[in-house]
Amino acid sequence: MQNAAVPELAHTHARPVHWVATATAMSAVVALAGLLTPDPAKASQTPGGHSAPLTTEAAPDPGTVAFPLDCGPLGTVVEKKASGDLDGDGVPETVAIVHCNAGGGTPPSGVYVLTRPTAKGTTPRVVATLVDPADKQSVSDLMVRDGAVAATLLGYSSDDVPRYEPDVRQQVKWRWRAGKFVRSTGAEAIGA
Repeated sequence: MQNAAVPELAHTHARPVHWVATATAMSAVVALAGLLTPDPAKASQTPGGHSAPLTTEAAPDPGTVAFPLDCGPLGTVVEKKASGDLDGDGVPETVAIVHCNAGGGTPPSGVYVLTRPTAKGTTPRVVATLVDPADKQSVSDLMVRDGAVAATLLGYSSDDVPRYEPDVRQQVKWRWRAGKFVRSTGAEAIGA
């Protein structure tokens, strides 16, 4: 028995032509959304959108840099690297964890910020030392995000602690402010 209050409506029965029309409309919406998406090279990378548009310039390659480490004939090793726009100029910098190629043990690390060369055909420049190897620390978990450099520093509470077993761990973050990198630690570094 049919309910007299709700008559059978033609538009409530889906036919193949309705599905084709729906699929065509959805395809048009997706294509339009793709056209209206901002160019990733011009999207802001810092909160608040106050940075300059990113260029298509490649981040500096740490493999071409002579780092300020005295390693003698051993040379240096770039352990980790991360890139991003740290100073808001739209050009990516590279942050590198570097240590002497000791072959064994845990040599102290240096963390360096590299920027593009001043002249074509020259190597990138080291513009900041975030961790000096003289501090006798190792560095792990390097990350560049939202214009900040985050890392974990591993160190030693005394000279009696074996160099292969650091017993001090510290979360740190550096952010470019007023023409220099400002370091924060602990909870401030995690939330900054």
